[in-house]
Parts: sequence; C-alpha cells; structure tokens
Amino acid sequence: MTPDDLAGTLDFLRRAEALKSTLRSGATASGRQESTAEHTWRLCLMAMVLADGVAGIDGLKLIKTCLVHDLGEAVGGDIPATDPRAADKSAQERHDLLALTATLPPARRDEILALWEEYEAGTSPEAVLAKGFDKLETILQHNQGRNPPDFDYGFNLDYGARHTARHPLTAAIRAVLDEETRARMAVPTE
Repeated sequence: MTPDDLAGTLDFLRRAEALKSTLRSGATASGRQESTAEHTWRLCLMAMVLADGVAGIDGLKLIKTCLVHDLGEAVGGDIPATDPRAADKSAQERHDLLALTATLPPARRDEILALWEEYEAGTSPEAVLAKGFDKLETILQHNQGRNPPDFDYGFNLDYGARHTARHPLTAAIRAVLDEETRARMAVPTE
C-alpha cells in the first residue's frame, strides 16, 4: 500500500466512524436508540452463525455485503422505512457511499460499490441472504427492544416480506419472528 493509499484508507475509516453515532429508529433492550453500527454488527453476526454451510453461499462475500449495506448512512444518516424520503433512499445512499469511499484506492472503492449495488439489486445469492437478514435483524430488534408505548408492532408483519421470502432460510426465520411479533402485539403496553 502506498503512503497515499494508506492516508486515503485511514481517512475513509475515520469518516466511517460516524456510523457509531448514526441513530436508527429502533430501540435496544435497554431502551436507547440503536446505531447503524450496532445494527450492522448484529447483521454480520447473524450471517456468520446462520449462513455457515448454506449451499452456494460465499461466507466472506456475505459478510462483506452485510458490512457495506448501510455504509452510506455515515454521510446522510438513516432513513427509516416509514419516512416519506425512503422512496429515494437507494439513490441517496449510493451518492453518499460514493462520497464516503472517494479517498479509498480505486480497486477497494470499486469492490465496495459493486457489493453495495449487488445488495440493492439482489443479484447474487449472497445479496439475497444479506437483504433478507437485514430485514430480519430489524424485526428481531423491534421485538427485543424496549419500545415506546405507541410502537407499531404490526409493521413487522409486512416489513421486508418480499426479501425474506426469497430464500428458505430467511423464510423459516421470518416465520419464527412473525410469531414473536404477534406475541409482542398481544401484550398490553405500559
């Protein structure tokens, strides 16, 4: 790695740190808002423990896809699925990802962008699983979080359904989480 490549890579890593402070709409089990970095960490953990040995899946590529899927949020923040701006979310995240990765060596920048584009389009087996796991991690957090009394658990039942239906593993996990959601809906709010 050249000195310029190293400097650009360190700049990228410093700016990516913003994901630790980029808040999402979901709450943790302790009741505070979770960060995008925390969501991404558990998404990668899910991929590691659930997809190991799944036929036709490159585990390293799956983890890399999970790592980059929300990377653009370090620039523009998280846009919740219920936000009206979500209709343009993909274009905004791509723009932000390009800005964030601008200082990386071209080959690394191109790799990150290619993984992100595959994820968005769902064009590889790894992208299909990553997208499904992403939706499932969100539902898992909604079910596990200490949410406000007016939290709409019914949202979970439709959220990401077309993505979680694309692979038998994500469909099976979805069935379990949907039952958890229904149980959570049946508990009176405080």
